[in-house]
Amino acid sequence: MRHFEKSNRARTLILVGAISALAACGQPANQQATSGTEAAITRVTSGLRPATVVKGRAEETFTLAERMARYHVPGVSIAVADGGRIVWARGFGVKEVGTTDSVTSTTLFQAASISKPVAATAMLRLVEGGKLDLDTPVNDYLKSWKVPDNQFTAKEPVTLRRIVSHNAGFTVHGFPGYEQGEQIPTVPEILDGEKPANTAPVRVDTFPGAIERYSGGGVTVEQLVLTDVTGEPFPELMKRLVLDPVGMTHSTYQQPLPDSLSGQAAAGYRTNGTMIPGRWHTYPEMAAAGLWTTPTDLLKWAQAITAAWDGRSTDLLSQAMAKQMLTVQKEPFGLGPGLGGNGKGFHFGHGGANEGFRGEVIYFPGTGQGAAVMTNGDGGGSLDSEVLLSVAAEYGWPDYGPREIDALPLDSAALAAYVGEYVSAQPPVTLVVAQEGDRLFGSVAGGGDREEIVFTEHNRAIGLSSGPGLTFSEEDGAIKSVTVSGVTLTKR
Repeated sequence: MRHFEKSNRARTLILVGAISALAACGQPANQQATSGTEAAITRVTSGLRPATVVKGRAEETFTLAERMARYHVPGVSIAVADGGRIVWARGFGVKEVGTTDSVTSTTLFQAASISKPVAATAMLRLVEGGKLDLDTPVNDYLKSWKVPDNQFTAKEPVTLRRIVSHNAGFTVHGFPGYEQGEQIPTVPEILDGEKPANTAPVRVDTFPGAIERYSGGGVTVEQLVLTDVTGEPFPELMKRLVLDPVGMTHSTYQQPLPDSLSGQAAAGYRTNGTMIPGRWHTYPEMAAAGLWTTPTDLLKWAQAITAAWDGRSTDLLSQAMAKQMLTVQKEPFGLGPGLGGNGKGFHFGHGGANEGFRGEVIYFPGTGQGAAVMTNGDGGGSLDSEVLLSVAAEYGWPDYGPREIDALPLDSAALAAYVGEYVSAQPPVTLVVAQEGDRLFGSVAGGGDREEIVFTEHNRAIGLSSGPGLTFSEEDGAIKSVTVSGVTLTKR
């Protein structure tokens, strides 16, 4: 079924980092639509469902407003494609808490890592134009900086093919961006981890081609290749090669966002309800995280790739190149997009997570179906998934639905052994596990959100809403700790 790589930040894990806050949820922005479309929108926004369900339990659904409040997301924008065309696009909630400035279908959101496959499209156009080659060592193109040679690069080259399919061996998963007013580093400073850069140096620490390991650092090397080869600033290059040809009229890679566009943009929010300082962060790592866009524009991009893939158009890419782009290079990645499914269920897309923003786009080229969801809250990763599952149910997406798990039956006495408070020093988190009848629930102390914990095997469980795995450890027959997403919390 669903098969998309997501950034580690793409899902805020309720059991680790959620803190209670109340997010504003406004009314849908006005937009003309047929009565049939309005009915479909109502069903979609009333039929959100969790990404993980327990076999044998009755289906549970939620309204969009309920889940926006649940995940503390002020604003959501959704666009849906069916039959090869965009059938509706709608905004919900507000751009900024405490205002009546509603989200519309043209409100700008940070696309975060969805920037990567869009940027890869420009790179592939330069390959087709003869300026680049997918399998040439990137140091042959780089002028302002070079990938440092070491024992790994001596045996296998770093290439654009490997970079965009995340197996070039690069470090640095993602980037936190820069607050408004902070000094912005150059791309070479970012790649060397030199101040004012706020991330580690981007280096090759394993053999290129050996393993799939997601690297925004590698994509930043790709960005420098494109600007070094063309001599164009990256935002102008992307506008010329992708945004204008595709018709992405509400999109830009400009970082920082120009003042002329700031009024069209949503402000980003933490899960505790506080706004990102300055409304959003700036990302000089533009290819990896710098796109401002809308769900409609993301679907336009997906449709343009599909038109090349099935041979209807060569305006953006040739059919041969689009086929390469949507062919697995190192699972689950093609040349930029994440890939999944087979036959009519084959789909491509990407998720994204910047500070205060979450989003996802998915498209089924064989059926012309898809959707994009963008949110302005750190809790939006789970919300994105729940919206997409509702869209999938409404429009009959092939082989796409919640993950079903078999629950390990435990009686009330067995569950009682896990009840208690679990504490970690760094980050400082207290997880409270409570029992209600024959079910367990976890919540962060001082929060208010809670998530059901379901056991799948002895001492192994999953949080149903956001999907984190929990591994409990015991000593002398007593539960001593739990590990969630790499963080170990000790039982008091």
